[in-house]
Amino acid sequence: MAQIKLSNLRHSYRPDPQGDDDYALKKIDLTWKDGGAYALLGPSGCGKSTLLNIISGLLIPSEGQILFNDQDVTALPPAQRNIAQVFQFPVIYDTMTVYDNLAFPLRNRGRDEDVVKRRVTNIAEMLEVTEMLNVRASNLSPDNKQKISMGRGLVREDVNVVMFDEPLTVIDPHLKWKLRSKLKELHQRVKATMIYVTHDQTEALTFADQVVVMQDGEVVQIGTPVELFERPAHTFVGHFIGSPGMNILPCEVKGGAAFFGGEKIDLEGPAASAADGAAEVGIRPEFVSVSKEGKGLSARVRKVSDIGRHKVLEAMVNDSRIHAIIEGDVPNAGEAVTLDFKQSQTRLYQNGWLASLPEGGA
Repeated sequence: MAQIKLSNLRHSYRPDPQGDDDYALKKIDLTWKDGGAYALLGPSGCGKSTLLNIISGLLIPSEGQILFNDQDVTALPPAQRNIAQVFQFPVIYDTMTVYDNLAFPLRNRGRDEDVVKRRVTNIAEMLEVTEMLNVRASNLSPDNKQKISMGRGLVREDVNVVMFDEPLTVIDPHLKWKLRSKLKELHQRVKATMIYVTHDQTEALTFADQVVVMQDGEVVQIGTPVELFERPAHTFVGHFIGSPGMNILPCEVKGGAAFFGGEKIDLEGPAASAADGAAEVGIRPEFVSVSKEGKGLSARVRKVSDIGRHKVLEAMVNDSRIHAIIEGDVPNAGEAVTLDFKQSQTRLYQNGWLASLPEGGA
């Protein structure tokens, strides 16, 4: 296992990059602690796979360094980095038994058979595939094949990091939660450094202790799942995480106060930047209250969606759409309502970045 540090990292697929737009990865500085569970989260094309390939050694970055436990591995090939990788599609040998598939990485490195047996038995027990050890891999279901692929990445004790590249893509939705839970359990038991790459927020937030959110080749926030949900550092994080995502509303800042639709909006605290001008207010649907009478923004219900545990109301304030999560009785489409924002959860953003401080913050 290893601490992984990325220092001043940039990468371009062009031979002569002229500016930031020519870089698939812009400047990145990250440190992943030894034994941590991390996720790289972002939409397709944001640079997740490029970053993963640089860490694994499949790509040499245009600029910067990759350090494993303070050793510079930037120019080392994948075989010398001691990395295990689990891909979207299971990488196993169909003609081999489950036991032989799990044993292969150890036998390939000349480990004694008693060590092989101990490690394979241990990993099989963790994966709950002990009864399948003598079964040919070709006879396994897709989710069990991916379990074996994960096991091949975990069976070695000398790996610096185990990397998962969208490993649940081909798994049926009703089986995904089982494998997510199993992967989290495996990390807690083996304590290996793990990096999980995905565009699925549920996978990232349920697996990782720390999530790295990427957009357009940049890291926009690093934090725990709770931090990303409760206090997005950027409007992209607020919009990307959550279902539905954060309401992002255009506002005007005058004299340190925010105004939306001509109405003053009470923010969580003072603005970190006193600059007047165009900005945005961010509020999670979970913190928008809806009433037929009372104080708040005047709105009209556009539609209500029942998603089981609660209902999602969509209302319009002039040309701006606002979502609210509510329980119990709901107004009908077309009705007039008032919307009230919970002040402690109402944030100000300028140029996309968080610009308000909690009450009493500095």
